[in-house]
Amino acid sequence: MTSEQYHAAVEWLYVQAPNYQADGIKAYKPGLGNIRKLCEFFGNTQKLLRMVHVAGTNGKGSTCHMLASVLQEAGYRVGLYSSPHLTDFTERIKIDGQHADRQFVYRFIQKLKNLPADIQPSFFEFTTVMAFEYFAENKVDITVIETGLGGRLDSTNIITPILTAITNVALDHTLILGDTVLEIAKEKGGIIKEGTPLISGAEQPEVKELFQELCAQKKAPFFDATQIEVKHHTDLQGDYQQKNLRVVQALVDHLRSLDYQISPEALQAGLSHVQKNTGFVGRWTVLGQNPLVVCDTAHNHAGLQEVFTQLNKIPGKKHVVLGFVNDKKIDEVLEILPSDSTFYFVKPNISRGRNPEDYVQSLDSRDVVYTTYQTVAEGFDASFAEAGPQETIFVGGSNFVVGDFLHHWKRNDHPKD
Repeated sequence: MTSEQYHAAVEWLYVQAPNYQADGIKAYKPGLGNIRKLCEFFGNTQKLLRMVHVAGTNGKGSTCHMLASVLQEAGYRVGLYSSPHLTDFTERIKIDGQHADRQFVYRFIQKLKNLPADIQPSFFEFTTVMAFEYFAENKVDITVIETGLGGRLDSTNIITPILTAITNVALDHTLILGDTVLEIAKEKGGIIKEGTPLISGAEQPEVKELFQELCAQKKAPFFDATQIEVKHHTDLQGDYQQKNLRVVQALVDHLRSLDYQISPEALQAGLSHVQKNTGFVGRWTVLGQNPLVVCDTAHNHAGLQEVFTQLNKIPGKKHVVLGFVNDKKIDEVLEILPSDSTFYFVKPNISRGRNPEDYVQSLDSRDVVYTTYQTVAEGFDASFAEAGPQETIFVGGSNFVVGDFLHHWKRNDHPKD
């Protein structure tokens, strides 16, 4: 297999299957019918795996990567399935921090071309089954599975996990999951399984009560991670990681009760080396100094509020590169923009990318110093040219903005000092 053949195969996958990340709600296929057929076609390899299932509006990616790192340090062979990818498709499927083998991806896609006509999965359903196959083929000890959207109808919900976790609940993907926090919480609570413990990081009393009710219906033990005092630290830099740490601590405690041997030393080592062990990027990732260059994939109101709060704590002027997708409620984001900042609004390079010219009227109605750009690269380069050595550049607003930025950063070898 050549590099050209690999890229052609992945491109076929994008073209063949509707992809929510690129195409939005028209690509969303709720329900588990397709994934069941797919799993049967490939021999139900998910039944061979021991899994931890993690949902949540924000923090599920960080939580999954922290837990995977801890399990690696404890000596286990760990599969990790997460989404979306930022720079390469194989980021979605990892074993012990190593991206899925491109030869495997290529071979698997050839199998997909022989699917019966009555199975017409989405891109995410394809990649979910690909992950199951890869982990089973490589005989991992345990897998950590991040949901895509919601939980109840998410294709990952076909699994029977040994533990489940919901990091938090906030308004996001309201066109699909519901207009209220409780409606969204009910969708995420759909991952609760009969008799399987749920770790909850939700802080709202009404959401906790709902999860407790759903657990009672399934005879599933409920554990409130918000009550845990965490003394460990992690190399993931965002202030918001303290909330995710509580969920990870609770998951580790329950894995120990299931006879997983995780020493205090392995726990701390895993939390301290998440980026090294898993290759995790995009959550308050610092790429440069003088000026400080930070990127973060937070993209909904709750996530951005956490990130902007942290950004406001940094002294000095900020240069903020932001871009969004078409379904984003821009006015809600504009209400919480960080202070003492110059803004560079950009268009992410996907079909759903929002053209910043579309919302200049909203920008002009606020006291915002800004310029618009048609690419992330142009916006970042303008910010880099303007920023002084003691100032800060922040890049975010969307996974796709961060992905475009990382591609640009690597290609141009920007100085880090």
